[in-house]
Amino acid sequence: MSSSDKSDIRTDPGVWLHFAGVAGSGMSGLAQFHAQVGGPTTGSDRAFDQDQRQDIRARLEELGIGILPQDGTFLTASEPGGCCAGQTCAAVVVSTAVEDCVPDIAVARKQGIPILHRSELLARYVAAHRTIAVSGTSGKSTVTAMVFTILRACGKNPGLLTGGPVSELVKEGRIGNAWAPGSTGPDTPAPYLVIEADESDGSLVRYHPWSGVILNLGLDHKTPEEVMAMFRTFKDNVSGPLVVGADDNLASLADGAEVFGVDGQGRPGTWAQDVSLRPDGSDFQVSGVAFSLPVPGLYNVVNAAAAIAACRSCGIPLARMAPALAGFAGVSRRFERVGAAAGVEVIDDFAHNPDKIAATLAAAHVRLPRTGGRVLAVFQPHGYGPTRFLREALVEAFATNLGPDDVLWLPEIYFAGGSVTRDISSRDLVDDVGSQGRDARFLAARDQLPPAIAAEARPGDLVVVMGARDPSLTDFCREILIELERGAG
Repeated sequence: MSSSDKSDIRTDPGVWLHFAGVAGSGMSGLAQFHAQVGGPTTGSDRAFDQDQRQDIRARLEELGIGILPQDGTFLTASEPGGCCAGQTCAAVVVSTAVEDCVPDIAVARKQGIPILHRSELLARYVAAHRTIAVSGTSGKSTVTAMVFTILRACGKNPGLLTGGPVSELVKEGRIGNAWAPGSTGPDTPAPYLVIEADESDGSLVRYHPWSGVILNLGLDHKTPEEVMAMFRTFKDNVSGPLVVGADDNLASLADGAEVFGVDGQGRPGTWAQDVSLRPDGSDFQVSGVAFSLPVPGLYNVVNAAAAIAACRSCGIPLARMAPALAGFAGVSRRFERVGAAAGVEVIDDFAHNPDKIAATLAAAHVRLPRTGGRVLAVFQPHGYGPTRFLREALVEAFATNLGPDDVLWLPEIYFAGGSVTRDISSRDLVDDVGSQGRDARFLAARDQLPPAIAAEARPGDLVVVMGARDPSLTDFCREILIELERGAG
C-alpha cells in the first residue's frame, strides 16, 4: 500500500491498533499514547518472547495493552475472551527495525491489514494537536522533557511522545516516554503535544507541527548535508513559531525564527546569560529572570534556553518557567547518577556521537573539583556502520576532552543483529585514541570491565558509562558499583 493510499486507515481512539516491536522506545510510546486515549491496543516483541525487558512489559500491561507472542497469532485477541474481542484490527504499526519476515507482518499482509510505519502514526498525532516538535542531532530528549515539564507545571496539560524516559513520569510509575494530553481550556485551539522529531531515519520530514525547534547540527547517523536538507523541509512544514540554535551552521535557518543560545551580546532572541556552572547544575539569567537548573553541564544550559524559547512561543511568562525548570528531574540515562561506592561515583549516559561525548566529558570534569579525582570513562560503540562512519570524529572527541590522567575503556562494538560488514573493531578506536596521548584500553568482553575499573578506581574518581541502543547498560553501571563495593570491603 503506498503512502497515498493510507489516508483511509483509521487510527482514532475507537479502533484497535497492533504494535509489532512494542518494546522499542518509539513504539512503546505510541502504544501507550493510543491506550491512554482509550484505544484498544495490542503489541508483540521478540524481547518479550525471550523473557527480556519484563519491566517494560509490565508497565504496558498495566495500561491495558495486550501483549501477545510475536508468532503471527495476534488476531486471536479478537476472539471471545481476547482483549479486543469482537473487534477488527485497523492497522499494524511497525518501526524501521521490524523486518518483513516477522510473523505478525506476514499475517497482516496475508489478511489485508494495513501496515503503518511508526512515523506515519506519529505524523497523524502531530497534525491533530498543537504540536511542538523538537529536532537536532543532540539534546532532543532533554529539551522535549524540559518543554513538557514547563507546560505541565504551568497547567497546560500537554501530551508527550519522546525517546528518553522523563524522570518525573518514571517516578509516577510510568515508562516515561508518553503521556496523553488533558483539557487545555478555551484559550487553546487544540491540546499541546511535545514530541521528539528524529532525523536518524529520515522521518523528521513527515511532520507538520505548529511549532518547531532545531537545536543543532552535528555528526551522527547521517552527513550534515543530508540532515540540513531535512531541517529545511522541516522548517517549511512548521505552521507557527520556529526556534533555532545560534550555531553558525544553522544560520541559514534562522530567518524569522527565535534564536537561542548562551550570552548573545545584545542580539535579539532567548539567551542564557551570567552562567555559573555547579557540579550538580547551573545558575543563569534570561532577560533578567534568574534560573537554577538541577542537571549539570553547559550543554544543559543551552538545552534550557531552547526550552525557554519554545515555551515563550506558548505565551508562558519567564517567571513561571523558572520554578518549573528548578524542579526538572531529568531524563533517564542523561548524566544520570546510578550511585557511589568506595568514594567513587557512577554516572550513566546516553552519549554516543562526538558532540554528546564531548558535552558529557565536559560536565564530568566540572563535577570533579568537588572530589579532585579523574574521569574513568567507558564507551560502548553501537553498530559497525555507525562506528565506521564516526571513527575519526569519535577519536577526536576523546583525544580532546579526556584529561591527561583520565582512563578510557572500550568493549567490543554492540551488535543488535542483522547482516553487516564487520571490518572495524573497538580496538581500532582504542589504538587511535592511544596514539593521541590518552590512556585508552580495550577489553572485548564487557563483563571483564567492572573488576578492571574497580581495580583502577580510587576515591574521588568519577566513572561515566556512555553508549546507546543497548538497554543493559544501566545494569552494567550497577555491576560496576557492586565491584567497587566488593573492593572496598
